[in-house]
Amino acid sequence: MDASQRPLAGTRVIEFTHMVMGPSVGVILGDLGADVIKIEPIKGDNTRRLQGSGAGYFPMYNRNKRSLCLDLKSPGGRDVAARLAEGADVVIENFRPGAMAANGLDYATLSQRNPGLVYCSAKGFLAGPYEERTALDEVAQMMGGLAYMTGLPGKPMRAGASVIDVAGGMFGVIGILAALQQRQRTGLGQEVKTSLYETCAFFVGQHMAQMAVTGTPAPPMTVRRSAWAVYDIFDTRDKDQVFIGVVTDSQWRTFCEAFGFTTSWPTARWTATATACASVTASWAPSASAWAASTRPN
Repeated sequence: MDASQRPLAGTRVIEFTHMVMGPSVGVILGDLGADVIKIEPIKGDNTRRLQGSGAGYFPMYNRNKRSLCLDLKSPGGRDVAARLAEGADVVIENFRPGAMAANGLDYATLSQRNPGLVYCSAKGFLAGPYEERTALDEVAQMMGGLAYMTGLPGKPMRAGASVIDVAGGMFGVIGILAALQQRQRTGLGQEVKTSLYETCAFFVGQHMAQMAVTGTPAPPMTVRRSAWAVYDIFDTRDKDQVFIGVVTDSQWRTFCEAFGFTTSWPTARWTATATACASVTASWAPSASAWAASTRPN
């Protein structure tokens, strides 16, 4: 799609961010057509110099942006930044609490000169006892319970990507888009906040609800009782692996017909409903393993 035809074409975004969460807000807005200008320190964003598992952060989350290096500790640098924000539709920041205010670049200050400004702050925590603390993706996963749900019992493990950083950024984008829509009616911008911890809480909300419904704490997903009878990984003949997920009776019938298990479908105990999980797992798993072991993945 031509850049001028994208949904946010003509929208100016000024970004004061580093690491993953803040830049993920900007990169999504850029993908949607916004003109994103990233403000970096004189020596460049330190994220550029990360190694190991962080080596991909900067190129991944800073696409579709232009960069400008400013010394925000100098009056001249702060003045340039403020003038850029004065002409912006959106400002994004994810520095420690109080850092932007110390430089006169907080929402309260900038909105006086630009009442239509939508200002997104990405933090570790929302309002509450921890709101002045900083956080990291992995910290939020450990505190919020996602690492518990991902790992083995007694061995919490973070997810295999920066899921809380990125999802927190997505929630920031949702808030920004809602604020821009509301600005169409009111002419006024507003401050939008997104956070790591509350994003993680949203992710594990289904497990908290499970506890409320069943009265039993949710075990880690590695040892969970599935909601469906057939929902597992099987080894194939070529020593690869194949995931089989059958979540409705119609899918179970299709699966049985496709692989010659025609005697299995009519039997009520073979349905994919949750009430059949225990009997199906015990009866079908050996057959499934034998089938998978004789199969090449396609």
